[in-house]
Amino acid sequence: MSEPLVLGIESSCDETGVGIVRGTELLANAVASSVEQHVRFGGVVPEVASRAHVEAMVPTLEQAYAEAGVRVQDVDAIAVTCGPGLTGALLVGVAAAKALALAHDKPLYGVNHLVAHVAVDQLEHGRLDERVGALLVSGGHTEILLVDDITRDVTMLGSTIDDAAGEAFDKVARLLGLPYPGGPHIDREARAGDSEAIAFPRGLSRARDLEKHRFDFSFSGLKSAVARHVQHEQRMGRPFSVPDLAASFQDAVCDVLTRKTIEACQAHGLDTLVVGGGVAANGRLRALIEERADVAGLTVRVPRPGLCTDNGAMVAALGAEVVRRGLPPSSLDLPADSSMPVTQVVAA
Repeated sequence: MSEPLVLGIESSCDETGVGIVRGTELLANAVASSVEQHVRFGGVVPEVASRAHVEAMVPTLEQAYAEAGVRVQDVDAIAVTCGPGLTGALLVGVAAAKALALAHDKPLYGVNHLVAHVAVDQLEHGRLDERVGALLVSGGHTEILLVDDITRDVTMLGSTIDDAAGEAFDKVARLLGLPYPGGPHIDREARAGDSEAIAFPRGLSRARDLEKHRFDFSFSGLKSAVARHVQHEQRMGRPFSVPDLAASFQDAVCDVLTRKTIEACQAHGLDTLVVGGGVAANGRLRALIEERADVAGLTVRVPRPGLCTDNGAMVAALGAEVVRRGLPPSSLDLPADSSMPVTQVVAA
């Protein structure tokens, strides 16, 4: 049996992504970002993002067809992110996927955006074994997962109880006078800084916190600690070092992310860890997780940075695996579910 050829559409936030995948082979990954339209607001504006998806959808589809050298008539199935994400943004992608599926008589699969961040690694490192751990770190989500089956059996082991890691990067970048989105700018500044210059807190790491939140995260206290430090230095009339602050903050985030994730893998007897989501492009996180995993005897799989941020290739990758396993397609009255749980991989 030949590998399925799948078209994937992603529109959960501010990237319009269209990917085309044959099995685990990436044929096209076209992305149109509206991030520049959100910079002056310091964050994503849902209505602006939705309008940008409407404008970018057809050109991005056409770019993907050209890159892959295929037509929509050639694909075996269409996969689309149906959640979680911004409702208006999701609706644009879901409507486009429904139109294509109906017009060309193709099966439609509504898939989970978060699980797709795990599945995309198959395009780079081959198919995943059963029973692996996953750390998802993005602007809106920070979660540790147990993945027994990438298409139907995902369990959440821990998550953030307040800000996601990406949100914390954006908010701290604003405090430091750095542009949006904050993650890449903090990563860049931190390279020239001292990560031990300021002892910032590690959220939910005290013994009493671990009893209830062993594998959970909290970054709101860390964000507040950065704000207090900046305000104190300003009151004292002293200049503060942006590189030192960036490095110290970044290290606090990466320390707790990697430590808790490695502990979760060990506690559940996992040998392989996949790291995905936009924050997985962070250089310090990638280096520290590999260093600590090596000590713990874990194999780490991290996609290249271009596949960590939101894209259509990850949706197509998950769709291709779902088709290969013979799961039934979603209904054409598939809804957009902004709060779709990570445990639901494919919509009915």
